Amino acid sequence: MSGPEAPAGPLTDPRLTAVADAADPRLADYTALTDVALRRKLEPAQGLFMAEGEKVIRRALAAGYAMRSMLLTPRWAAAMADLVAGVDAPVYVVEPAVAEQVTGYHVHRGALAAMARRPLPSVAELLPAARRVVVFEDMVDHSNLGAAFRSAAALGVDAVLLTPSCADPLYRRAVKVSMGGVFQVPWARFASWPGDLEVLRGAGFTVAALCLSERAITLDELAERRPARLALVFGTEGDGLTRRALAAVDTHVRIPMDAGVDSLNVAAASAVAFYATRPR
Repeated sequence: MSGPEAPAGPLTDPRLTAVADAADPRLADYTALTDVALRRKLEPAQGLFMAEGEKVIRRALAAGYAMRSMLLTPRWAAAMADLVAGVDAPVYVVEPAVAEQVTGYHVHRGALAAMARRPLPSVAELLPAARRVVVFEDMVDHSNLGAAFRSAAALGVDAVLLTPSCADPLYRRAVKVSMGGVFQVPWARFASWPGDLEVLRGAGFTVAALCLSERAITLDELAERRPARLALVFGTEGDGLTRRALAAVDTHVRIPMDAGVDSLNVAAASAVAFYATRPR
């Protein structure tokens, strides 16, 4: 862990605005980030999401997301001077204690940015250029979703497709865990589930569900078949895929396990499947 920040000196960069009051209305975007219900309601409505940490903020900007404002502690205001110089948005500098008062938690990385969302593409728009996609059914844990996006980015998945009840990839925790992977892989939501699986089948995808099933083939067998276009489908934490989804896919697939373990965390399982089915 990094040590405490040195006391802030006077700000000499005119692009930086010092704010001492946690109740300052200019910091409204950053208020009560730990209130999950409030953020789920506010962020999509206001077209807002949070990027936390220098790397994630830089990756969001590189992916073309527009910045609404940035909240930095003094240490990070100095470290990110080049980024500050390149953005056309307010940059507020606060002491760590004030940042914690505003957000409701300790801002370990000392940098937050309020970013503007973009309109989502449709599933059909993402498919023409895709050869391998992943579908997450009703995944609700933001950390798992962020980890899965990071693996998808690292292992060459062309698109992530989410069911209507799946968690928000641009929720702060998901963005943070993904290390910006949510900005690197195109994603969209199905309008109807599992009926919209026919969109994948109509585009020539083999639709394979990762599950525990008596008729499941092994992941190695699926990889050996080398389908020209492949959609890997994963279920929610704990319960796995719904019966309707399992009935709608083309094939069931399992990851062989040792030591009496019957399944992996969904984020871990998706990483294994992405690696095994990668283009060679």
